Amino acid sequence: MVEEMQQQSIDIALAAVEKFTIEKDMASFVKREFDRKYGPTWHVVVGKNFGSYVTHETKHFIYFYVDIRAFLIWKS
Repeated sequence: MVEEMQQQSIDIALAAVEKFTIEKDMASFVKREFDRKYGPTWHVVVGKNFGSYVTHETKHFIYFYVDIRAFLIWKS
């Protein structure tokens, strides 16, 4: 992702962690925000232990941690 979108990803993820306690709700919040800001179709996985293998648009993928939770966000 471009740097501005990376920062937005972190800011939105932090807001999700503050707002929700259930990871599914965090992922839903992040997805809605990304679809609204950057257009569809975004996918979000939030959790402590998962594997993944995804195909994504160029420069539309990020993986990072907020505290103990990993956030995987990509557009396809």
